[in-house]
Amino acid sequence: MAKIGMIGVGNMGGALARAFAKTLRGQELLLSDGGTGRESALAAELGCVSGTNDDAALAEFVVLAVKPQVMERVVTGIAPVLAQRTDSFTLVTIAAGLTTAAISRWAGGAYPVIRIMPNLPVSVGQGTVLLSRDENVKEEKAQEFAALLAPAGLVLPMAEALIDAGSAVSGCGPAYACLFMEALADGGVACGMTRADALRCAAQTLLGTAAVVLETGIHPAQLKDNVCSPGGTTIAGVRALEQGGFRAASMDAVEAAYRRTLELKK
Repeated sequence: MAKIGMIGVGNMGGALARAFAKTLRGQELLLSDGGTGRESALAAELGCVSGTNDDAALAEFVVLAVKPQVMERVVTGIAPVLAQRTDSFTLVTIAAGLTTAAISRWAGGAYPVIRIMPNLPVSVGQGTVLLSRDENVKEEKAQEFAALLAPAGLVLPMAEALIDAGSAVSGCGPAYACLFMEALADGGVACGMTRADALRCAAQTLLGTAAVVLETGIHPAQLKDNVCSPGGTTIAGVRALEQGGFRAASMDAVEAAYRRTLELKK
């Protein structure tokens, strides 16, 4: 029996499969993509195996990495296989806006369900994966799955009631970060830098600053104060950002994304 059976190997599913493949090999990781052919190609690349949705539904962790609009069809499709199982297993969903209760209902039983929300940087092992579990998932089982996710980046346990808010930060955040990164690079170009150098400089600056926060635990406000010398260049730039409403706009972006998530769930 496979440890992980993945249904769906698109952009995010494929990124997660690559993370799982760093600790799982051969029969331990089984990929399915509804017969598109992507599963066999990725399995060959990662050194694991491919199969059907029904094959994946026999794994210890059945990872449902399909889009929300097709999730019901996929889950009801494997429900007969799940109903025949006599061993323990856990369903895992990555679909935005779909609760663990909805997955259980479509699966046709009170099965243990973990919900995760990964973001874009998991593709390079620097992602954030929000993880919640329903009452049927034991703590040790959630920790076991979190350990399998570790190569994807930070795994952050979170109550399901907060996972939509968390996703408005980590799930949507890469888009906001890219806007800021592009704007920093544009500023560098305006000051005479080449586009390539400006972009590399901006990207590494964001990456390095984030690493300092995560590794030292120093609050971003303190780091900002440390960089702002009296009457210096940085405080002049910070004032320009404040005049443009940078922080308020960033907060508004997160709240707008969260409100939209709630609207889509209705």
